[in-house]
Amino acid sequence: MSGGGRRGAGAAGVLRRARCRLPGYRERGAARRGERAGVGSPRAGSPAQPGREKRATAARLKAALSGGGESGAAAELQALLERALAPAPGGGEAAAEALEWCRCLLSGGEPWEGFVQAVRAYDPATLCGLVWTANFVAYRCRTCGISPCMSLCAECFHQGEHAGHDYNMFRSQAGGACDCGDGNVMREAGFCKRHRMKSSSNVPCVPKDLLMMSELVLPQFIFSLIQYLREGYNEPALDLPSEKDLHRILQMLEPHVSFLEDLTKMGGAMRSVLTQVLTNQQFYKDLSSGVGENACAKKSHEKYLIALKGSGLAFPEDKLACGMQEQASGTSTLAIQGLAGATATSGQGESSDEEDQDGSQGVGKRKRVKLSSSTKDQSIMDVLKHKCFLEELLFWTIKYEFPQKMVTFLLNMLPDQDYKIAFTKTFVQHYAFIMKTLKKSHESDTMSNRIVHISVQLFSNEELARQVTEECQLLDIMVTVLLYMMESCLIKSELQDEENSLHVVVNCGEALLKNNTYWPLVSDFINILSHQSVAKKFLEDHSLLVTWMNFVSFFQGMNLNKRELNEHVEFESQTYYAAFAAELEACAQPMWGLLSHCKVRETQEYTRNVVRYCLEALQDWFDAINFVDEPAPNQVTFHLPLHRYYAMFLSKAVKCQELDLDSILPDQEMLMKLMIHPLQIQASLSEIHSNMWVRNGLQIKGQAMTYVQSHFCNSMIDPDIYLLQVCASRLDPDYFISSVFERFKVVDLLTMASQHQNTVLDSEHERSMLEGALTFLVILLSLRLHLGMTDDEILRAEMVAQLCMNDRTHNHIPENPNPKSGIVPGSLSFESMLSAVADFKAPVFEPGGSMQQGMYTPKADIWDKEFDPVMVILRTVYRRDVQSAMDRYTAFLKQSGTFPGNPWPPYKKRTPLHPSYKGLMKLLHCKTLHIVLFTLLYKILMDHQNLSEHVLCMVLYLIELGLEDSPEQESDEEDSVGEHERCHDSWFPGSNLVSNMRHFINYVRVRVPETAPEVKREPPASTSSDGVASSQNSGTAQVFSLVAERRKKFQEIINRNSSEASQVVRPKTSMKWSAPGATPQLTTAILEIKESILSLLIKLHHKLSGKQNSYYPPWFDDMEVLIQPEIPKYSHGDGMTAVERILLKAAVQSRLNKRIIEEICRKVTPPVPPKKISPAEKKTLDKEERRQKARERQQKLLAEFASKQKSFMETAMDVESPDADIAMEIATSEQHVSEAVYDCVICGQSGPSTEDRPTGLVVLLQASSVLGQCRNSTEPKKLPTSEEEQIYPSDTCAAVHDVRLTTLQRYFKDSSCLQAVSIGWEGGVYVQTCGHTLHIDCHKSYMESLRNDQVLQGFSVDKGEFTCPLCRQFANSVLPCYPGNNVERSLLQCHSNKSIQDLIKEVEELQEQLGTFPSETNLSKEMESVMKDIKSTTQKKYTDYSKTPGSPDNDFLFMYSVARTNLELELVHREGNLCLGGASTAGKRSCLNQLFHVLAMHMRLYSIDSAYNPWRKLTQITQDRNSQMNSEELPEVPVLYRDVSSLLLIQILTMPQPLRKEHFTCIVKVLFTLLYTQALAAFSLKCSAEDRVAWKNSGALKKNTSNGEKSWEALLSHVISELSKGKMFEEGETEELAMVYPSVWSPDSIEYYLQQFCLPFLRITCLLQHHLFGGDLPSCQEDEEFTVLGNCLGLLPSSFQSPHQFTSASCLDWPVPAFNMISQWCLELASFADRHAEQVKVLLIQEPKWDLPCLLQLPENYNTIFQYYHRKTCTVCTKVPKDPAVCLVCGTFVCLKGLCCKQQSYCECVLHSQNCGAGTGIFLLINASVIIIIRGHRFCLWGSVYLDAHGEEDRDLRRGKPLYICKERYKVLEQQWVSHTFDHINKRWGPHYNGL
Repeated sequence: MSGGGRRGAGAAGVLRRARCRLPGYRERGAARRGERAGVGSPRAGSPAQPGREKRATAARLKAALSGGGESGAAAELQALLERALAPAPGGGEAAAEALEWCRCLLSGGEPWEGFVQAVRAYDPATLCGLVWTANFVAYRCRTCGISPCMSLCAECFHQGEHAGHDYNMFRSQAGGACDCGDGNVMREAGFCKRHRMKSSSNVPCVPKDLLMMSELVLPQFIFSLIQYLREGYNEPALDLPSEKDLHRILQMLEPHVSFLEDLTKMGGAMRSVLTQVLTNQQFYKDLSSGVGENACAKKSHEKYLIALKGSGLAFPEDKLACGMQEQASGTSTLAIQGLAGATATSGQGESSDEEDQDGSQGVGKRKRVKLSSSTKDQSIMDVLKHKCFLEELLFWTIKYEFPQKMVTFLLNMLPDQDYKIAFTKTFVQHYAFIMKTLKKSHESDTMSNRIVHISVQLFSNEELARQVTEECQLLDIMVTVLLYMMESCLIKSELQDEENSLHVVVNCGEALLKNNTYWPLVSDFINILSHQSVAKKFLEDHSLLVTWMNFVSFFQGMNLNKRELNEHVEFESQTYYAAFAAELEACAQPMWGLLSHCKVRETQEYTRNVVRYCLEALQDWFDAINFVDEPAPNQVTFHLPLHRYYAMFLSKAVKCQELDLDSILPDQEMLMKLMIHPLQIQASLSEIHSNMWVRNGLQIKGQAMTYVQSHFCNSMIDPDIYLLQVCASRLDPDYFISSVFERFKVVDLLTMASQHQNTVLDSEHERSMLEGALTFLVILLSLRLHLGMTDDEILRAEMVAQLCMNDRTHNHIPENPNPKSGIVPGSLSFESMLSAVADFKAPVFEPGGSMQQGMYTPKADIWDKEFDPVMVILRTVYRRDVQSAMDRYTAFLKQSGTFPGNPWPPYKKRTPLHPSYKGLMKLLHCKTLHIVLFTLLYKILMDHQNLSEHVLCMVLYLIELGLEDSPEQESDEEDSVGEHERCHDSWFPGSNLVSNMRHFINYVRVRVPETAPEVKREPPASTSSDGVASSQNSGTAQVFSLVAERRKKFQEIINRNSSEASQVVRPKTSMKWSAPGATPQLTTAILEIKESILSLLIKLHHKLSGKQNSYYPPWFDDMEVLIQPEIPKYSHGDGMTAVERILLKAAVQSRLNKRIIEEICRKVTPPVPPKKISPAEKKTLDKEERRQKARERQQKLLAEFASKQKSFMETAMDVESPDADIAMEIATSEQHVSEAVYDCVICGQSGPSTEDRPTGLVVLLQASSVLGQCRNSTEPKKLPTSEEEQIYPSDTCAAVHDVRLTTLQRYFKDSSCLQAVSIGWEGGVYVQTCGHTLHIDCHKSYMESLRNDQVLQGFSVDKGEFTCPLCRQFANSVLPCYPGNNVERSLLQCHSNKSIQDLIKEVEELQEQLGTFPSETNLSKEMESVMKDIKSTTQKKYTDYSKTPGSPDNDFLFMYSVARTNLELELVHREGNLCLGGASTAGKRSCLNQLFHVLAMHMRLYSIDSAYNPWRKLTQITQDRNSQMNSEELPEVPVLYRDVSSLLLIQILTMPQPLRKEHFTCIVKVLFTLLYTQALAAFSLKCSAEDRVAWKNSGALKKNTSNGEKSWEALLSHVISELSKGKMFEEGETEELAMVYPSVWSPDSIEYYLQQFCLPFLRITCLLQHHLFGGDLPSCQEDEEFTVLGNCLGLLPSSFQSPHQFTSASCLDWPVPAFNMISQWCLELASFADRHAEQVKVLLIQEPKWDLPCLLQLPENYNTIFQYYHRKTCTVCTKVPKDPAVCLVCGTFVCLKGLCCKQQSYCECVLHSQNCGAGTGIFLLINASVIIIIRGHRFCLWGSVYLDAHGEEDRDLRRGKPLYICKERYKVLEQQWVSHTFDHINKRWGPHYNGL
């Protein structure tokens, strides 16, 4: 079981592994320490002997006792124990000593481990019973559970078979215990393998002498524990409790309790001994009576008696009633503290008694007296009496506020059946005491959790609960305790009649309610009521029901709101949270529990009981608040639990128990009272939404929302509406309707006159209140939730309503409204219903970042046939949701072509009513409603103010409902004369809507203000009627006052009930609502109307269509329409279709109606003249319209803006589309423009970039280690999920390059090493731009303005960060554009015919020119500053590789490496090759051209000493300089060891810019020869010795042929022979290579090898050429990439024809004879090999083939990760982290936010992000399943890559459903990491202050 379910599985926290199961493990250590300490300093009189002697003594005693000989041994043992266990003041040492003795004695001198093993052998382990504390991760399987609280430990869960079950993982809130093996709580099928066998049968009997000593020693041990507890407890002084003391004692006792806990873990045999000891009353008597001669014991016994005194529930003034004698005067003062409202300290005991006598407390008093006398069992009130150790132990556990250790010990004993029963009874006996302690506790939260931890284990077991209920009055105790608890915070109710009210309610501001202190007791109560046998007892017990209703009435009318009319409230109280929680938990949940047992006919009696006492309580309540018939104005409470109990039991009675409704309904007068408060709530909801309560602050809106919110609606608004439906079906309809309009304060609006005065409502609120009243009526008349719908239909309707508002994730689809119906998400009926009404939309991903979750959306035929606006309105928390549903509905109709225009809410035929509620339909057939409908139709037609389309819609809805449900067809041949007689002064002849529709009303008397236009037009005295209406009444309809009507009806009903009650109408309220006629400035006028409802409808049709005579009766064409009307159950359309539908239904139902419709249509209606509107009216009318129009305009603008923005984003920020055109002229190759022109996005001017006013590109510089993560294994690395799997970084690109550089630096000269490689694999600087340019001076002023602007989010201006002014992309620098014109560029590209030798010369001369330091222009300053930015982007350790710090070689290396990093990354973005061709993928983001200019300008400042210039070595045969070299100095790096791509960049960046293309090509050609030689050398090492000899010989023949220099065989042969001069090819070293490479190389495979070796260089060179000189890259197939790139670079000879005979060697163009060159290069290696043979090969063999960088592969199921990591210890601090996280790049396990691993104020994640990703870290948070990204000093939550079966995230693992990897999301994450776009795509960044 795991308690605390109420609060859901808590937030992520640490999981503590269940305590180490080695028995006696920790304590033994403690004991030994104590022993050593104790040897030297034996405590006086204590038997502190060394361990050996103790063991000997123990063995001797055991032998003597088991022999059964002398009694001396027993006495000796007794004395020994008394000495050893005497409570010692010293604490620690003595305790350890005592425990050591106990161990020796228990095991009888044997070694303790052996004893433990021996006892374990006798354990019949059928139950798991593992106890855990808060934050432990456990499982719950609904498929296997019998009790909803069932829970399993992870081990049992994984060993059981739960595949396909509805289970979830949760974090225990209050602690719990594993139920595996307990058949009362879960089904056996779910048991795990260990607990499936009933092993109790084959466990051997326990030998007597094994546990003999335990039986003798343990009573003494437990008694000593109790004495410690008694000693340590001091009755807290009244001002401050001594928490510190308690804590001290508990720490001292820790070893004792742990010892007991270890005993329980020895299994069943030891547990039964402990049970015996704990429950034996004799032991207790003997030891603890406090009689002995021992003074110490006496003192502790006295303390115990004092502690006991406050433990009863009784209050002093109840004592006489209870007949209890209590002699000690001390107690009376003590007990008073529990008294309601009296904060008595001991000195004021008497005065508080007197206070209680006066009237203010009278009510609480009266209840309390009644209560104490009604309690059956005196023992609840009494002081506790203890009969055994267990009872006193529990008592102290409570006194000390449930220390965790004690709780665990008491729970660990539960697998013992006898103990379980004894403990449960003891717990119940102490229940009242628990409540008292809880109320006083300062840590009530912790204590609550501990209480539930215990109680959920006891009360979830039905058998046990039943037994305790029968034997210990559990129900009485619980209800009484709850009552007493609430009594302490009662206040007088202010509802209704403030002065004379006798009702008391709970005060929601009290801590008891605010902190939910009551929830442990309530949750226990709900728990036991879920057992049928217990609930039956409760429902049969009348006195209990009375008490319970008493309890519920404390909540009736709590948290009263009074409307503020003048100024806004100063302080918004938030008590409403407490009020709603209290009603839901303390009233509604027990109610649902009880209802779940009233499902069948046989339970009718229960319902009658509840209903009866509920009505009595309601009657008492009405009396107490002095309520007659008018609610007090301007106040509302949302809490009417008594009404709701009554309603729900009525509903159940009719639906399931076949009870006759009338038999359980009260009289009419009571019904009239019952309806008032729920109706008041409905009217107040409307007022709140009309902003009439705005001065009460936001909290009142919060209440209105909570009232209808999905968790509360089933227990709040639904019962209220149902109760109103019941009242409406039994009361006089005219009375009910007029009450509704009066409550909604719109009575005065319902007049025919164009002007009116509303005495109770401001005119701006009238319209929405009228809408509210009509909407309420529609809901009341069309909702069938409790009036005949089946559970399945209800579930379906709820789902449809929620899905129509918005698409929802599975988790947010509402469950069945009845919480106890057993239909929960995941259950079969829920899932099948969901798939019937909704389609699943799988999660989608836009590359731009926003990640959707899996959503459910309504199926098309739901919109078509089932969308029910009424249900949507009822269930919306926000008004906008209704609009959202209507918009979606409209969109569907447009899309499916059903209805093009703006549809109205569709009309839906209702499910049939249950016969008991037929009376509800009388509302539709009462004159009052018809008059209201007629008046509203007339006003709408005449365009009176304050009427909206919504009003018309609701009016038509009501008329249609009435036609739908008209009584039997009335006869058409009605005697019209009689009719004429019957209603002379009334409006309508009868109450049937069908006939009233055709009734013409000619004149109406209205009361209007004297200013109204109607006053002037008195009709003629003799009023004669027109032609059509001649058969109708020609009299004048009277002024109709709804209020007067209601008074009259009320009077009638009252008189029917009692004759003398006619004076009841209280003048106080009736003045407020006096009939409008009473105000003198109104005068009576008579209006000429001459309309019937039918004629008004037809005119409305004309008005809506805007055309005259637009209505044409359909039956003129086709009489069939009337005979077989195909009226669908569901209709779409707008107002016109609604009118047509109504007229057709009216015609179908009566021939007279049909005739009259035809007459009206024939009589051509004159156009309604446009009314002149007075300016004042126009104002109010226009205000709304203007608002509406403004809203529409705004929507339109927003939509346009959004689409513009979208198209802009597509062009400017396109992240992933490879072939988009380049947005800016960054890398264009248009030749006709003379100079590049840039637009500044700040000042808007266009122009070239100049030296004085340079333009710059907005760029983002970031350090990146993505390249360093490439691996050369094809198999992707997996995230380790077991101890065996580990990841080693040695095979990453960064590690390999690092090792290489270090090796070179060991053997060669430092400066030359630093030019032989590139760095930046880790911590390289990547430069990207959004493509927008700005003037650098504009940018500076922009930064200034940002600095002064305080409202900054997410970036730091001081670090130079900003967002691009145009596209808002994140950036942190500006890269100056080099002024240059494109004409020059086109010249640079023309091909010249110079020979390669000339070009080589020119290149050398150009390099010799010293880069002069540029003049101090703005441009050069900017270039310098951006260079500084680039350097400071990465950490120092990534830029400093030289042995001499600060050497210029470092800067040189760093600068060309930046270029290398950017080229390599662009390659990676192109998937690692150039097959796609086209412009640069990152075209818009790449700014290599500008970057090159900046780098080149700085590189030219360093000159390379001409002697060392690698260019010489590459192009000239030099004489051997090694001979003259000093042997001390390290040699230079041999050419063959140098990285060719690095040489390329060095050559190009040291040339004066801009570079000519012919020079570029020349450099490439020269370098290609070197690269090719390296390839050959590398290959020569790969093949075996025999192959080498063979190739050497075969190639030697070709050396002398004409194109020997271009044949790889010849060259290879030469390389081999040259290298064999040194010690290169030692024997016996090629075996390991042969394993990897093919044993036989064919010429094709060699050719392929050489091409693959050269490709990376060619790709980089091609990209570089593309950026420097423009021109597109050609696209190609993968197999011809080499030739295409070679061609593009100009390496292929012009004579090149077809590729089939192509060899890579044909691209070679040697500047000097090839063989000489190669010999020179090989010589360097040979001379190096002589000194360091072992290193030669290591440095030569380069594996240039790297895989693309990727994140670690994650397992399919999240549980795999979670189970491994959530308990894993951190390698740094060796603790289990509170928030573990794992790096997805390298798999390192880190503590998030852990202070344990903090280094120099950096927490571990931040630190790791710097070391692993140069400032970028991607971490998976184990306990939350989400990924966070750290980027520099900011971080963001990225989202989760694990989704559940419904495509939904489960952040913080709150729901605990199984999660599966979403590959698409992971791909997106990886993509963002590789493309460095985290900053652009994720929007919510915040600073982490190094605290992650």
